[in-house]
Amino acid sequence: SRAYPNPSNPKTVISYSVSEAGPVSIRVFNAAGKVVRTLLDEKLTEGRSGSVVWDGLDDGGELCASGVYFYSIEAEGFRDTRKLVLLK
Repeated sequence: SRAYPNPSNPKTVISYSVSEAGPVSIRVFNAAGKVVRTLLDEKLTEGRSGSVVWDGLDDGGELCASGVYFYSIEAEGFRDTRKLVLLK
């Protein structure tokens, strides 16, 4: 589902539901296409649902600058990318 709230300041929640068992990843990218944060990267069972929270930090623990980001959800036979705005 869509990130909520969006724009975020600084936390946003991304919910997901898995229809097929397999690896699932949720990553946040900057406008240049660089991964700034991996929120989920694991094998999940069929029918599993949940949510992850992006707190505006990168994988190194540094606060990301305000701006436009994208988050990508990848699963078995599925990929979707959506826009996310971070405000300070």
